[in-house]
Amino acid sequence: MTGVRTYRRLGFLVAALVLLADQTSKYVIMRHMLLAERDGGVDLLPVFRLLWVENRGVSMGFLTAGSDAQRWALTLFTAAIAVGVAVWLWRERRRVDAVALGLVMGGAVGNILDRTRLGFVADFLNLHFGAWSPFLVFNVADAAISIGVALLVLRALLSRDAPPPSESLK
Repeated sequence: MTGVRTYRRLGFLVAALVLLADQTSKYVIMRHMLLAERDGGVDLLPVFRLLWVENRGVSMGFLTAGSDAQRWALTLFTAAIAVGVAVWLWRERRRVDAVALGLVMGGAVGNILDRTRLGFVADFLNLHFGAWSPFLVFNVADAAISIGVALLVLRALLSRDAPPPSESLK
């Protein structure tokens, strides 16, 4: 079976896999490695370390929530975006876009769960080159969201094909 329903399933499967990978990695980092208790983190490679950060803001630390009301406002805002992405995914007719939307949705839901359960988003992946860190500390959900958005932008900029034929949304 090809078409909208197959792409829809693929997108939601990608979202579920991202959510599972994100929440599993956070569980291991918090419960088994106890990364929050390790000052300076854990160096894995000369350019990569695990470093505990409690992100109380949204993407890249913007809009930091200083109160419970702000935290819940950010949570609701992120949930509204996730619902919008789910609706877009439900209607999507391109495979690449369905995968990209699944990455974004799975990442958004993973971070929503953190903010709801913990009051912050657990970040722990740190790419660095000596003292220079080109990215803020991030997590699997953040990486999935970034890759998904990049795929959507690239496809929009590079694709000049006609829209796919209309199919029944049975």
